[in-house]
Amino acid sequence: MRKEIDNIDNTATKITYKSIRNWKEDERPRERLIRHGGVSLSDAELLAILISSGTKGYSAIDVSRELLDKYTSITNIVSCDLSELKKIKGVGSAKAVTLSAAFEIAKRIKAEPYSSRKIFRTPEDVAQYYIPRFHGERVETFLTLLLNSSNQIFREEEVAKGTLNSSIVHPREVFRFAITESAAGIILIHNHPSGNSEPSKEDILITKQLVEAGKIIDIKVLDHIIIAGDTFSSFAQKGLI
Repeated sequence: MRKEIDNIDNTATKITYKSIRNWKEDERPRERLIRHGGVSLSDAELLAILISSGTKGYSAIDVSRELLDKYTSITNIVSCDLSELKKIKGVGSAKAVTLSAAFEIAKRIKAEPYSSRKIFRTPEDVAQYYIPRFHGERVETFLTLLLNSSNQIFREEEVAKGTLNSSIVHPREVFRFAITESAAGIILIHNHPSGNSEPSKEDILITKQLVEAGKIIDIKVLDHIIIAGDTFSSFAQKGLI
């Protein structure tokens, strides 16, 4: 009996499955986007356009729905690396690369309004530029931003990646390019993938060490900003510098 039911289910699947190209024209995502704009499409339909085609018996819409089922939202999918995307049925290397490229473009578009701002006057200015940059990062990344006398950030250096502690965030690495480039000051910035932007004891200790090192070589640490999702903490605003 079980075998008969399975046969019925399989037959139904074969009968009801249609490739997107065989859908009615007003139901196809591409045609709907052309006629009504992207706002008319669901997340699954937008992803399906990027995915382009499915696999045997499995449309691009099915692939996109599986992505959304697994990761629950577009925001979470954006955080996936190539290997994770390729675990989804119907997503090979080419489709994973296309999705990753689209997600990276979205991040850069979000940051674009701030990229032309030459002078960063407040911690909010810096945070709003770097929040999109850190989106999707799953490990802590520590950056040093070099500023000239007009508070223009003219260089960015990645100092460390991974769980941060005073042994890997060493003053020598933090100030190396600040010295050679004659920076007037620096801003420290790193992310908390946990989503909590409050400074840890280790963050406070590291910052104190770097502030003292900066005093010795006459390069001021202007701020240390911690990014966590769409929020941030500023050591300068908290009176910790």
